[in-house]
Amino acid sequence: MAALKLTKENFEQEVLRSDKPVLVDFFAPWCGPCKMVLPLVDELADEEKDVKIGKVNVEDQKELARKFRVMSIPTLLLFKDGQVVETSLGAKPKEAIRKLMHS
Repeated sequence: MAALKLTKENFEQEVLRSDKPVLVDFFAPWCGPCKMVLPLVDELADEEKDVKIGKVNVEDQKELARKFRVMSIPTLLLFKDGQVVETSLGAKPKEAIRKLMHS
């Protein structure tokens, strides 16, 4: 199962109202480092059961990118109880992303 595709229409329900932590990957399809991170995020979505994982295409969802002040991509945000509690900028290896999810 791949990471959940997040849009302005489902973001509040899937992320802000989630009863478990949510890792959100803000990416663009043309971004080289994003292309390295996306498969890792999808793998983690299959492996992790305690954290919901989603992705936001900043090209299609500019409003969400602005709302969370995403200025560079990839940006990973960890939400707990509707609030951003961790931020990671740039491409990271899979284990670093996993560690971020459990911080």
